[in-house]
Amino acid sequence: MGLLAFLKTQFVVHLLIGFVFVVSGLVINAIQLCTLVLWPLNKQLYRRLNCRLAYSLWSQLVMLLEWWSCTECTLFTDEATVGRFGREHVVIILNHNFEIDFLCGWTMCERFGVLGSSKVLAKRELLYVPLIGWTWYFLEIVFCKRKWEEDRDTVVEGLKRLADYPEYMWFLLYCEGTRFTEKKHRVSMEVAASKGLPPLKYHLLPRTKGFTTAVQCLRGTVAAVYDVTLNFRGNKNPSLLGILYGKKYEADMCVRRFPLEEIPLDEKEAAQWLHKLYQEKDALQEMYHQKGVFPGQQFKPARRPWTLLNFLAWATVLLSPLFSFALGVFASGSPLLILTFLGFVGAASFGVRRLIGVTEIEKGSSYGNQEFKKKE
Repeated sequence: MGLLAFLKTQFVVHLLIGFVFVVSGLVINAIQLCTLVLWPLNKQLYRRLNCRLAYSLWSQLVMLLEWWSCTECTLFTDEATVGRFGREHVVIILNHNFEIDFLCGWTMCERFGVLGSSKVLAKRELLYVPLIGWTWYFLEIVFCKRKWEEDRDTVVEGLKRLADYPEYMWFLLYCEGTRFTEKKHRVSMEVAASKGLPPLKYHLLPRTKGFTTAVQCLRGTVAAVYDVTLNFRGNKNPSLLGILYGKKYEADMCVRRFPLEEIPLDEKEAAQWLHKLYQEKDALQEMYHQKGVFPGQQFKPARRPWTLLNFLAWATVLLSPLFSFALGVFASGSPLLILTFLGFVGAASFGVRRLIGVTEIEKGSSYGNQEFKKKE
């Protein structure tokens, strides 16, 4: 085992990476708070600044995927579609089967220059998660309670507010509403059978309200829908902890572009279009499980150095005073100071672990276990 490989497995190193992410995130959130004064004066300047501030935080997670674990991402699509990446507003539909599916999406956003301006329809609970939810708030992320009667007005208002967004925007939708588990899949397929819909093997039944509303509100802004179907070679089920330990994965993403004009205006017909799309996604996953590849030409967009340089800059600024402070504490010989410092380290470790826990499947929400039995 080489030195770098050894360091990737060490808890202290993980703690230092977490320290840089958390402290830099708090600094970024404080700066974002100060930018609020710009909103009534120059809304577009406010947005552009917050895109770059968000990039400085999110790119640290992308750095872990690209440079720390050296995970490779391969696109299966066509040249015409790749040529449009990062040059138009789009809605992204991504399957929600893996703990790091969002991170694979973010690495593609980064490589095509839209990481800072990427959006998502997020569950409201995430608004209260430090760093993640706070940063999203300043980015005008649309939050929902996943109860359509209560969410309709909030979602519509949030989406319409994005109509004049100055940066190219990739708006992510997890149409399944929650991450795939066997229990949720079983309940979901019971609902599909009761509605006369074909069963899905690799996906949950898509929830159509968010999709049809997003398409309706963003017409005239969004040019297309990108359907992205993600899987990992070797039947791997990667985790954020695995990435932190430097495990390398190989992600394959099948991307299909649908011009917005092809999606029906009528809400019911648009919902039917989405159900058909998920049947096609299921067929793509079946092909992948049988052949190990998706259809289409393969592209491997090169990783860019900015994520690594951004992290190294933050690490230089934040770790130097931390090391000086730690040396001073232990040099003092004071048991109280040393115990207080170790207590802080323990609390920081717990906090980082809780943030990672947000992505873990076994600790995911129970949404979908019973909610599929209710009408949308």
